[in-house]
Amino acid sequence: MLVTLLIVLYVACEIIANIAANKPVSVAGLVAPGGVFIYALTFTLIDLIHERLGKQGARQVVYAAFAANILLALYMQLIIILPAPSFYTEGEHFAGVLGSTPRIVVASLIAYLVSSLIDVELFALWRKKMGGPAWMRVLVSNALSTAVDSVVFVVIAFAGVFSLIPLIEGQYIIKMATTVVSLPLIYITRKRLAPEP
Repeated sequence: MLVTLLIVLYVACEIIANIAANKPVSVAGLVAPGGVFIYALTFTLIDLIHERLGKQGARQVVYAAFAANILLALYMQLIIILPAPSFYTEGEHFAGVLGSTPRIVVASLIAYLVSSLIDVELFALWRKKMGGPAWMRVLVSNALSTAVDSVVFVVIAFAGVFSLIPLIEGQYIIKMATTVVSLPLIYITRKRLAPEP
């Protein structure tokens, strides 16, 4: 039951992050897309799912969330294209919030897929070769995967539009801070997430 809840939360966080990414935020002098906080949580969630379902199961969850994000992007485009009744006057605002530019959607999907699969592989490798405490596996896998995610997303989405280094730095620092704050989840859920025999 707990692993099902974690999977649902993981997919929901992925979708929410893509919607919230449309608004940049400034926190303590750092600038990042608005989805950065909840998106950073997904790296810890996938590690928790990995603890229960193994590498192959974690990969399948990553692919499922990828498909959900594609469905969201395509469906929002369909709704934006379809004509609205005359009494609805908020079409431009709706499109502005939910009709992300194709470049940002593509950047988000590519960064998500690459970084999430790196996270799954690195988590499995560290677990098999190094062992150690669960928090260390999460911290190490998230440190690399969030860096890859930040660089890939910002470069594809904003190259030639904004200064890239401040956006990459802001995203990475906020994601790693969120990772550190989410580490207690490992121990709160640990006994309930023992691997299946």
